[in-house]
Amino acid sequence: MTVRKNQAALTTDEKRRFVAAVIELKRSGRYDDFVRTHNAFIMSDTDDSERTGHRSPSFLPWHRRFLLDFEQALQSVDASVALPYWDWSTDRTVRASLWAPDFLGGTGRSSDGRVTDGPFAAGGGNWPVNVRVDGRTYLRRSLGTGVRELPTRAEVESVLSMATYDMAPWNSASDGFRNHLEGWRGVNLHNRVHVWVGGQMATGVSPNDPVFWLHHAFIDKLWARWQRRHPEAAYVPGGGTPDVVDLDEAMKPWNDVRPADLLDHTRFYTFDTLEA
Repeated sequence: MTVRKNQAALTTDEKRRFVAAVIELKRSGRYDDFVRTHNAFIMSDTDDSERTGHRSPSFLPWHRRFLLDFEQALQSVDASVALPYWDWSTDRTVRASLWAPDFLGGTGRSSDGRVTDGPFAAGGGNWPVNVRVDGRTYLRRSLGTGVRELPTRAEVESVLSMATYDMAPWNSASDGFRNHLEGWRGVNLHNRVHVWVGGQMATGVSPNDPVFWLHHAFIDKLWARWQRRHPEAAYVPGGGTPDVVDLDEAMKPWNDVRPADLLDHTRFYTFDTLEA
């Protein structure tokens, strides 16, 4: 069984293996397929039309399947690799271990956002940005510039305390746990982290930055924590809802998996810890 660990607890060898597997997916072209898929959905997911990956109840199961596909791709390179998660409510600064040169590298230059250290820096030749929103072909970050503060533990707790998964109008105007976690309302958790990292993470091609996977692995863990805390709170809507994915409705682009199939993460992996 795959165990997803806090990135702060990874050994030197675990970091090395994760980075090597990610770079191999990039070299083979498989990595960029994930970037294309994410960008296609974030561009098409709107409040007043069909929406699947974002702004909708299926935000969480969609990304759970997306992460599973990526984790399995990594494991096809190195079976020992699991997706780590970044607890940004604890590791809140540019000095956190994930930004070290032996892992993801640090922030970008003030002049152009170009990341200059670590395995994904353009100078290393391993990380050309091929799926992009502009002409720049290098990884960019501007940590703590677009928004100053990452979400706090208290803000996370305020969202975990919400007892309803989602509610009409099932978009970025909705109340409930999903939308407050996604960040369109309230204290803004998920969206704020994308903006805090900046660079490609603040765009539809956010998986160009490998921190995307660590961020979403923590979002996934928060969903699992919420489920443990609210065992009677079901995924909604249950059926017959236009433009969003109901509990037993197949999700694009896979068309062979429903939110109902993804509610129990322990079918696929566990976490090193799972607080209530």
